Amino acid sequence: MKKGIFIVISGPSGVGKDTIASKLVKSGHGIYSVSMTTRRIRKNEIDGKDYFFVSKEVFKKYIEEDKFLEYAKYNDNYYGTLKDFVFKNIDEGINVVAVLDIQGGMNIEKIFPPAVLIFIMPPSFEELEKRLRKRNTDSEEDIIKRLKIAKEEINYKDKYDYIVINNTVDKTVDDIIKIIEKEKNR
Repeated sequence: MKKGIFIVISGPSGVGKDTIASKLVKSGHGIYSVSMTTRRIRKNEIDGKDYFFVSKEVFKKYIEEDKFLEYAKYNDNYYGTLKDFVFKNIDEGINVVAVLDIQGGMNIEKIFPPAVLIFIMPPSFEELEKRLRKRNTDSEEDIIKRLKIAKEEINYKDKYDYIVINNTVDKTVDDIIKIIEKEKNR
């Protein structure tokens, strides 16, 4: 049986990473790697489906117990990818799709080189700002902070295996499905 692949999707906040990952999963091209985080839950998010929401104390205990494939601190919160979940599914031939920040993506590149790293770019920086404002989940202060971080994150795009511009979600998902099929057949 062919092993599955670990697909890492990164890019600036508001670029559509979660929407893209969700469509990949719904189209049967993998299962979603549910990360653990210490950030507060947003409306419409479900604990255990979108993230495992935990306290910083619980997260630090998991770090001590070496349960993460990678973890990172972003915007004063921790995010981590659970080892057991990823390796069990890949061994069973199932693709695992993870949405990770740049720090997480770079950590995965070092720790698990077979991972396929995909960087999602906005069509323009203006469009990125528009998308962040449209989703209506962050304060003005948070939007400004996210845009500043986005400028820094875009500098890492060339360290990824693939760069995909998210003009429309459906086209982006189609492009990523082609990447998955190419990588699966290596």
